[in-house]
Amino acid sequence: MNNWLYLTAKGFAHSVEIDYDNAPVFVWHDAQSPTETSLSEAAAGLKGRNVALVLPMEMCSWVLTEPWPGKRRPTAQALAFAVEDQLADDLDELHFAVGPVDSQQRYPLLITHKQRFRTLLCQLHERGLTIVSAQVDADLLPRDQACMQWWCGRWLVGGTLEFRLAVSLVGLELVKSGLPTALTARKIDWDALPEDAINLLQGEFRRQVRGWPWRRLRVMALLMFTLALGFTHLRSSFLEGEAARIYVMSEERFKTLYPAQTRIVDLSAQLKAMQQRATGAQGGHMARLLQLTEQVIGASSVEVQHMEWRASIGWVLNLTVGSFAQLEQLRERGVQSALPITLGNASQQGSRVQAMLTLRDES
Repeated sequence: MNNWLYLTAKGFAHSVEIDYDNAPVFVWHDAQSPTETSLSEAAAGLKGRNVALVLPMEMCSWVLTEPWPGKRRPTAQALAFAVEDQLADDLDELHFAVGPVDSQQRYPLLITHKQRFRTLLCQLHERGLTIVSAQVDADLLPRDQACMQWWCGRWLVGGTLEFRLAVSLVGLELVKSGLPTALTARKIDWDALPEDAINLLQGEFRRQVRGWPWRRLRVMALLMFTLALGFTHLRSSFLEGEAARIYVMSEERFKTLYPAQTRIVDLSAQLKAMQQRATGAQGGHMARLLQLTEQVIGASSVEVQHMEWRASIGWVLNLTVGSFAQLEQLRERGVQSALPITLGNASQQGSRVQAMLTLRDES
């Protein structure tokens, strides 16, 4: 249901000091006939409802710009500067509402005093009214012809004309004398208002429609994700630190138990080998790996990248040395150790040499 509140020119346009409680207004719902009452009584009946506000033309000016160059829609500020010479007040004191562009690239503007309009909306809000639109009576006449309507003690003039007016009978005669076509008496169709009628609730007065606070939800979701990511990073850093600390402690413990082991290649493998040696398991493959580490690898600057036991082959180690000469020295120590080892797949990788060492299982 549409709820209309019309502010009369007598109560709101003819004096700077307005008695808001007792100012005369008209109020009606849908197709009902307008009822004259005071603003306080109208507010009591409309409180909590969405209200379409209609202002008298005397509170506003209607201006049509010159054809605007370019296809991009200009800002209200740009249009204000374009019509500045037609206005008596300072631009900073005025509120500009822009209508749809016409076929000649001209923009209609409704202009009202900014502070006065702000005060009016605040007074209506304080009385519990929810204003969903604010239009002007003369801008609501039908658009199919130049027309006029007697409304609240004066004549409204508009329609297809390039101006909007509210005039007395004498003023109407003056307007008619300057028009090339006759004015037709029409009535505002409150059930089918012109689509291009300008709504003053633009810019800083734009209605704030409350809906889902998507922006706030997005910020909260981003914040939660950041906190979760930070917690995960801290937890990962803590676990990595603990793992490193435990490994250092394990190395120190291993060196304490086996002081002869001055070079640690693979702590787990060497520990198992030493444990096997301690229990007399000298013929196991772990003992042979330990022998390889002590006699061949441990005496050189070799980096063991990966090692694994293959049941059908034996120990296979991926090594990195500084040069092919160091690789040849490694081969010679293998021969001296009498261990069944072979070196292969040697290749230059940058400044290092990679190779695969195989300790064959001859058991």
